[in-house]
Amino acid sequence: MLEYQSHRFSIAPMMDWTDRHCRAFHRVLTRRTLLYTEMVTTGAVIHGPRERLLGFDACEHPLALQLGGCDPGDLARAARVGADWGYDEINLNVGCPSDRVQNGRFGACLMREPALVGECVAAMKAAATVPVTVKCRLGVDDQKIEEALDAVARSVFSAGADGLIVHARKAWLQGLSPKENRDVPPLDHGRVHRLKRAWPDRIVAINGGIATIEEARAQLAHVDGVMMGRAAYGEPAQLLRADPLLFGQAAPAADPFEAAELFAPYLAARLGEGIRLHAMTRHMLGLFNGRPGARAYRRHLATAGTRPDADLGTFREAVALVSRGEPEPLAA
Repeated sequence: MLEYQSHRFSIAPMMDWTDRHCRAFHRVLTRRTLLYTEMVTTGAVIHGPRERLLGFDACEHPLALQLGGCDPGDLARAARVGADWGYDEINLNVGCPSDRVQNGRFGACLMREPALVGECVAAMKAAATVPVTVKCRLGVDDQKIEEALDAVARSVFSAGADGLIVHARKAWLQGLSPKENRDVPPLDHGRVHRLKRAWPDRIVAINGGIATIEEARAQLAHVDGVMMGRAAYGEPAQLLRADPLLFGQAAPAADPFEAAELFAPYLAARLGEGIRLHAMTRHMLGLFNGRPGARAYRRHLATAGTRPDADLGTFREAVALVSRGEPEPLAA
């Protein structure tokens, strides 16, 4: 079974955000947090350019690959590829509400087909040598969340899933955009807590609306794991509190300034490979939020940092614009 003492806190897979540069940056802020790729479809894994789609730096471990698909055979093949590639966990997306995902009959629309989700998990488990988990919603559209979530949980746990991560909102497949689906449907953390009580011997993690590391720690009184999404991306400095507060270990860096310097060798190495500075620093814009000079830092990276000749010196110029005084506390 997946060991959530190691993986009890994770950063959600987010399209266009959690690429390999973002993950390498987050890793200098927290050593123990489980990181996720963006969702990759089974067709892309099987037929696409694997190094571009699946490549990662060894520093990113522990690292999970999230797959999108609905065909058990294709998911088995993709899960085997992911395990062979070196991922620590393979996750099945049963929560994305985008039109493209719906047209492919996967993501959140699979909440309506719990038996198929179970078949997919069983096939993935048979093929992969690492834990297989599922990320889902409470339900979709007019489904009753008690029945819909219970049906998916029964199916995936019976199939051998090593964990279930629940985004504590419904997804509305008609009438709401993917962005609106992240905010408009009301949160129901209590429903996920009830699911955990119903499955005391299985791993249940919660996602949705958790804004601080302190809130994540409070959730661990009710569930086995917590997944944080946009708050981790938009306020990355708070990840420096993850290892001390959630794992009882020292943070990798004393403050955001030390974290920026720890990330500098990665920036230099990728710049040497021809990667543009902005492709990496776009994930770092929120690092100094709340400190005097943070706006100047962001502005410098958004202007000078986007130029073709931007280099490590450009990044250090931006950091030098930030005051080393105490930051303002995060909003409640």
